[in-house]
Amino acid sequence: MKALVVYDSAHGNTRSVAEAIAGSLDGVQASSVPVGDFKPDTLAAGDLLVVGSPINGWSPTPKITALLAALGDGSLKGVKAAAFDTRVRMFIHGDAAKKIAHALKAGGADIIAEPMPFYVKGTEGPLRDGEIEKAGSWAGALLTSLRS
Repeated sequence: MKALVVYDSAHGNTRSVAEAIAGSLDGVQASSVPVGDFKPDTLAAGDLLVVGSPINGWSPTPKITALLAALGDGSLKGVKAAAFDTRVRMFIHGDAAKKIAHALKAGGADIIAEPMPFYVKGTEGPLRDGEIEKAGSWAGALLTSLRS
């Protein structure tokens, strides 16, 4: 089994979270991959796919949205999946992670965790204190879900 953490990042915050997640998936061949470098045909049943995006106009970025549309044909059958986004902490905001999880499920993936938000300071970041550690903890929860 392998794990791919696919992301798009505008200011480096989502990339940092993706790298922290991939680096915390102990005992699994894991890597973080920019959305433009992701090759869906490298996934096999039992693999883990984690997709992350900053919130862009209340949704995932156009690159992530295009990837998810291309995966909507059932090509993710047997793949375990999870989603995250990076966002500003506000009273009202979009929820890219839930939209990503919905699209992954529509593509046939088995969603193994609730979508996870990670918070940035201001519109460009950096990440708020503790968010990288939170990414590592979430990765541990993903591993637990994979093994149960």
